[in-house]
Amino acid sequence: MPVFNNEDVTLHYATFGDSHHPALIFSNSLGTSYHMWQPQIDALQNDYFIICYDTRGHGKSSAPKSPYSLDELGQDVIDLLDHLNIDKAFFCGISMGGMTGQWLALNYANRFHHLMLCNTAAKIGNEGAWTDRAQLVREQGLDPIAATAASRWFTAGFIDTHPEVVQTLSDTLAAGSSEGYASCCEALSVADTREQLKDIDVAITVVAGSKDPVTTVADGQYMVERLPNATLATIDASHISNIEQPEVFNQLVRQHLTHS
Repeated sequence: MPVFNNEDVTLHYATFGDSHHPALIFSNSLGTSYHMWQPQIDALQNDYFIICYDTRGHGKSSAPKSPYSLDELGQDVIDLLDHLNIDKAFFCGISMGGMTGQWLALNYANRFHHLMLCNTAAKIGNEGAWTDRAQLVREQGLDPIAATAASRWFTAGFIDTHPEVVQTLSDTLAAGSSEGYASCCEALSVADTREQLKDIDVAITVVAGSKDPVTTVADGQYMVERLPNATLATIDASHISNIEQPEVFNQLVRQHLTHS
């Protein structure tokens, strides 16, 4: 699979579909890899030129020394688009990827037709909890986090009916880079766009899971109320809504990420 060497990071990425179609780049959540987007790749690659990548510190991308910043997570996307000679794209990010999308909307609005920010918030959690998690992971590895991730990611019903999907994602988290995960926790600990949302000058769709305990519907409503050009869509799912409700999620992509 192709890689892109940036100044301090090697990003692992993959593309799907015809490069003449509208470009759509996906950004993964904390503790996952680009493979989390397989339901979207399968359903949408005939309509979009899909770009997926592993966020720095995740998957097969390298894990530079900490600390990471939201600036770096966002700039990685721009540098990858430049590497692929893509001037303008659609964007879809979930959780941490949705935080990355907010940075992109603030700093590179002209590079995007429309951004879909899913299961995210202008401020996710609190600084102390993130730094505590980073410390835990550095001391004990990712197994303790992986053991409890499913309950944060999915509803109990989905966990019961899709054990193999849940196990695969949990195994991916456990096998990841502790340093990369912890460094992304540190980036999220200080990432905060609450005062900047009003300055975003690009179309946004905020997607919230009605059963998401991490980034709630109220978090999504907060964003939409402050964004100049945004709509809110809710999905009957928990935190990883694109996997729990792939058909509904894919329908939202088709509905919102189209040329106006």
